[in-house]
Amino acid sequence: MKMLINVPETVVADALRGLAAAHPELTVDVENRVIVRRDAPVAGQVGLVSGGGSGHEPLHGGFVGPGMLSAACPGEVFTSPVPDQMLRAAAAVDSGAGVLFIVKNYTGDVLNFDMAAELAEDEGIQVAKVLVNDDVAVTDSLYTAGRRGTGATLFVEKIAGAAAAEAMPLERVATIARQVNESSRSFGIALSACSTPAKGSPTFDLPPGELELGIGIHGEPGRERRAMMTSGEIAEAAVEAVVEDLQPRNPVLVLVNGMGATPLLELYGFHAEVNRVLAQRGVPVARVLVGNYVTSLDMAGASLTLCQVDEELLRLYDAPVSTPGLRWGM
Repeated sequence: MKMLINVPETVVADALRGLAAAHPELTVDVENRVIVRRDAPVAGQVGLVSGGGSGHEPLHGGFVGPGMLSAACPGEVFTSPVPDQMLRAAAAVDSGAGVLFIVKNYTGDVLNFDMAAELAEDEGIQVAKVLVNDDVAVTDSLYTAGRRGTGATLFVEKIAGAAAAEAMPLERVATIARQVNESSRSFGIALSACSTPAKGSPTFDLPPGELELGIGIHGEPGRERRAMMTSGEIAEAAVEAVVEDLQPRNPVLVLVNGMGATPLLELYGFHAEVNRVLAQRGVPVARVLVGNYVTSLDMAGASLTLCQVDEELLRLYDAPVSTPGLRWGM
């Protein structure tokens, strides 16, 4: 496999140095692996901290900035960050209003964020935690007990970030974040395996002419493998899986997310099919995002996330945001 890297051992550090050079509005601690918005802590605002293994960019470091995360902690590729990173991030963004940890449901992330919360509270930082577990494909996986956290992480971080920007108290920001998670469901499809820099070859075997329905963002197995399908057939399978579980009564936010190697030409075509199937099912669409937001290195494929919203959640979603990976209204 050919990769645009120096050596596998420095991939994350090199990426962080590049992020720092491209985005001076962020403070990037390359050695300690913490990304913080430069104006943190913001007086009177809850600090939002998330993180996870690298390889899912722009999640999470690309979502640090006004209206979204206050800080992010990148681990090694597909490996949880450690509690010391999370503690540094919490201390850097705490204005006295408390800190919310947004945690994807992967065993290492959950354990390390739990430990970091205890350490932060020992230092007088009030911490609340929200677990993201939106993937309907499987209940348990190689990395989780329960459902995996995937595309809904973007909606949780965006909407909770807007609530924090309005100086809502920690308890309210956490409640809104949990509401977003409970209102969201996701389903992923892989057309090819991803390749980690350390391995330098595909992480699992997906034969030519087959796809995997319900894939995880680390390449965890999904529900089943099938012969290659058309975009319309894949959309029907994904929408059915999500809608049958979510049973939306309100309009939905739609995220058609690329896994890293799928061109926008294909993603927009896939969204056309998703939009068709949602219309056939009578599901009204409030807003749409199409692009690479929660990726899996160089995996070809896509994921679909729906989040049903009320007036308040839609208002918070529409609120201004300014991050490397998501920006509007500013």
